[in-house]
Amino acid sequence: MSEFKAPLDDILVCLRDVARADRLPDWDEDMAQEILHHFAQFAEGVIAPLNGVGDAQGCRLHQGRVQMPDGFAQAFAQLADGGWQGLTVPQSYGGMAQNAVLAGAVSEIFSGANHALQMLCNLVPGAVSTLMKFGTSAQQKTWIPKLCSGQWLSTMCLTEPEAGSDLSGIRTRARQTDMGWQITGEKIFISGGDQDMSQGILHLVLARTGLVEDGIRGLSLFLCPSHTEAGRNGITVTRIEEKLGLHGSPTCHLAFDGADAQLIGSQGAGLMAMFTMMNHARLDVALQGVAHAARAHHIAVDYATQRQQGRKPDGLPAMLIDHADVRAMLDRQRALSLGARAMAYLTLTELSLGDAPAVVDFLTPICKVFCTQAGIEAADLGMQIMGGYGYLTEYRISQTWRDARITAIYEGANGVHALSLATRGVRSGEGADGFSALIADLAQGDHDCIRLLSIWSKLRRKITDTPDLAPGYAHDFMTLSGDVFFRALWVRLSHTGGEEMARLAAQVACRPDVIRPDRAA
Repeated sequence: MSEFKAPLDDILVCLRDVARADRLPDWDEDMAQEILHHFAQFAEGVIAPLNGVGDAQGCRLHQGRVQMPDGFAQAFAQLADGGWQGLTVPQSYGGMAQNAVLAGAVSEIFSGANHALQMLCNLVPGAVSTLMKFGTSAQQKTWIPKLCSGQWLSTMCLTEPEAGSDLSGIRTRARQTDMGWQITGEKIFISGGDQDMSQGILHLVLARTGLVEDGIRGLSLFLCPSHTEAGRNGITVTRIEEKLGLHGSPTCHLAFDGADAQLIGSQGAGLMAMFTMMNHARLDVALQGVAHAARAHHIAVDYATQRQQGRKPDGLPAMLIDHADVRAMLDRQRALSLGARAMAYLTLTELSLGDAPAVVDFLTPICKVFCTQAGIEAADLGMQIMGGYGYLTEYRISQTWRDARITAIYEGANGVHALSLATRGVRSGEGADGFSALIADLAQGDHDCIRLLSIWSKLRRKITDTPDLAPGYAHDFMTLSGDVFFRALWVRLSHTGGEEMARLAAQVACRPDVIRPDRAA
């Protein structure tokens, strides 16, 4: 089995040479390297060894409470004691006040080491951002220090049995009484809906305060704690879902029965407030895809360099990596992990700069789709490279595939993001214009990129001129957008130096186009 090793050098290359994080006013490269080095040591020594344990044991529901796999609570206690839950929290609340780009790099390492534990912990930065933007002073003072210290964790409660991607179907209701707001209803697919690691859980719940006919305009956002001064709140875990992967992360069905809650933000503006948390989560999921792609390549290349298979033309024993088809698959994994990482960090850097919000809105769904599909493809290639052993559990590439597969589904199914890009993304104009300018800048005159950008522009004009065509072309437009972004970033990666980068960049450039030119004609 290949032990987890944090891809620090690759992360730093993408931050420094591709995303150019030094454009951020608060960026300190030496500090960033030191923080990432310390977290990498912690991830490799404490978090990663529990990844297989969590997968094998899973979570259990015992007397209405979730019990986590062995070692998870102790690892979380060390994580919290190290201050990692407060990495981006302002110092006035006890945090480290680091920027989102550095936090993204920590999150990638965390996901590669133990995705199941990461997703329980990494909803906290989004919850803190939501509190900072929409919470009252009292709410901020009450909840942010608890989240920062690791005393409490948080969840995001949107989905219901009859309301998945279409949130207008939400039925969970919040009513205002003499005692305050109370929530009644059901939420499903709630990651970390309960666990025995933190003292409490702050649920951010999207609930209806208006009429059903009001659709999303009748939704408001609430803070609903697992515990109140009177004891446990009116929240019950009715079951834990049995899943293909992420066995160490409890996916809960929650029943709210008159649970005490506090309104955050304004009535009827719940979706706007929740998007603060959702947008953070979508880029975090993109980085989960990056982490799986890198981990899959690491496992596969270790195996391929040690596994003897056949003979070379000179008659000497050949290793698996000596075969051309295996090298091609390994190179594809490597190119995917580096290119997807560059996408995510460039987008995070632009988000932190704040100069082009429309472009960031356009890039975010592209990152979510491309990076998650990259993780799945790289894991699938890893299984193919390793043959029968890849299909077994021994080398854990099968767990990588199972854990990666959900990333294309949660935080907005990839097809929903594709439709959004081809409709709202194109209609806004400014984001698409900014994307085109960004690609032209990254491409630096590269013939393949300019040609793909021309095809992309034709397809954009087609769905702009005939909006009714957008749903049918959504998949093509998203695929082409991701492909042109990927190739343009590889132009920049090729300039970072080194034989490997130049070789991979050449292979990326010569791959067949994903979209036929006639589809954009």
